[in-house]
Amino acid sequence: MGLRVAVSGSLAGGRRLKSIIGGSTGNLVEWYDWYVYSAFTLYFAPAFFPSDDPTAQLLSAAAVFAVGFIVRPLGAWIMGVYADRKGRKAGLTLSVTLMCLGSLMIAVAPTYAQAGAAAPLILLCARLLQGLSVGGEYGASATYLSEMAGRERRGFFSSFQYVTLISGQLVALCVLLVLQGTLTPAALEGWGWRIPFAIGGLLAIAVFYIRRGLVETESFQNVKATASMGSSGWILFRHYPRQALLVIALTAGGTLAFYAYSTYMQKFLVNTSGFSREAATEITAAALFVFMLMQPVAGWLSDRIGRKPLLIGFGVLGATCTYPIFRMLEQAGDSFTAFLLVLAALMIVTGYTAINAVVKAELFPAHIRALGVALPYALANAIFGGTAEYVALWFKSVGLERGFYWYVTAMIALSLFAYLRMPETRQASEIAED
Repeated sequence: MGLRVAVSGSLAGGRRLKSIIGGSTGNLVEWYDWYVYSAFTLYFAPAFFPSDDPTAQLLSAAAVFAVGFIVRPLGAWIMGVYADRKGRKAGLTLSVTLMCLGSLMIAVAPTYAQAGAAAPLILLCARLLQGLSVGGEYGASATYLSEMAGRERRGFFSSFQYVTLISGQLVALCVLLVLQGTLTPAALEGWGWRIPFAIGGLLAIAVFYIRRGLVETESFQNVKATASMGSSGWILFRHYPRQALLVIALTAGGTLAFYAYSTYMQKFLVNTSGFSREAATEITAAALFVFMLMQPVAGWLSDRIGRKPLLIGFGVLGATCTYPIFRMLEQAGDSFTAFLLVLAALMIVTGYTAINAVVKAELFPAHIRALGVALPYALANAIFGGTAEYVALWFKSVGLERGFYWYVTAMIALSLFAYLRMPETRQASEIAED
C-alpha cells in the first residue's frame, strides 16, 4: 500500500517525470544499439558478405537485419508475459541485458576473411539476441510510459518513446558522421565500424543499473495486489482478439512507412539518388532531428483532439504522397531538396509514430497490457517493418524499384481503413489510473 501511495502521490510531480526520463533514456540506448547496424551497413557489409556487387552485399546485410525482426515476436511474447507477471521494470531490465550481449558480440566478431562462413553466422546470432531484446523493449517501454503518464498528458509523455527511438537512430548517425570525419573510408571498412557497437554495449551496461532503480507503475501494482494476473498468448488471442488484430492492422502501414522513410532512406539516397554516403548520412540525420522534435507536439495535439485524427491524417497523406515523394527523390539534384522531401515523408508518418504506443496501451487491461502491446506489434513489424529494406532492394535488383513505392502506398491505405473503424482510445482508455 505504501508503494501505491508513493506512486500515485509523488509521481504527480517530479518523481513521475524522473521515472519517465529514466525509462526513456534506456529506450534511447536500446534503439541506438538496434539502429547502429543499419547506419553502418554500408561499411561493414563487405567484411561479412564479400561480393563484387554492392547491391548484393546490402541485400545480404538487409536479410540479417530482417531476421532480427523475425524473432521479435518471440521476444515480445516471452518478455511481454514476463513484464505482465514480474513488472514493467523487470521487463525493461531484461531487454537491455540481451541488447548489450548482442552489441558486444558484433563489436568483436571476426570478418569473413578471418573465419569464413562462421563470421556471418556470428553476426546472425548477435542480431537474433538483439531482436529478442527489441521485441520485449517496445511493449515494456510503451506500457511503462503510458502507465506513468497522467491521463491529461498521456499522449504527450508516451510520445517520448519515439523521441528516444528516433534519438537512438540519430545518435547512431551522428556517431557515423564523426567517424566519417575522423577516419578514412578504408579505416571505417577495415575496423572503424566496430567502434559504435562497442559504445552501444558499454552504454547498455549503464542503462541496466538505471533501470534497476526505476519505480514500478501503479497499474501493475494494482493488478498484482488484486491477484488478477493472467498473461499468455492464449489469453491474448482468446479473450482480446479484436484488440490484437487491430494493433496488427494499425501497425502494418505505419511501421512500413517509418522504416521506408528512415532506415532505408539512407541506402536509397546512395543507391538510387546518387548521393555520396557522407551526404546521405547528413541528409537523413538532419531530417530525423526535426522529425524527433515533432513527436511531443503531435502527442500533445492528440491529448487535445484525440488519437484518431492524427492516425487518419497519416493514412490519407501517406497513401497519396508516398509515390510522388520517392519519384522526386530519384531526381533530387541537391542535398537541400532531398532533405525537404525526406522531411516531408517523415512529417507525414509523425501522425502514426507519436501516438502509436499510447493507442495500443489504451486498448488493453493492465494484466495483459505489455503482451498485448508487444506481440501483435512485433508480428506486424516482423512482416512489414523488418523486411522493408530487403523488399525495397529486391525490387531494385529485378529492375522494378518503383514497385516498392506502390507497396508502401498500398499498406498505408490498408491501415487507413483500420484507423477509420477503430474507437477513439483517448475517450475509451483501458488505463484506469491517473
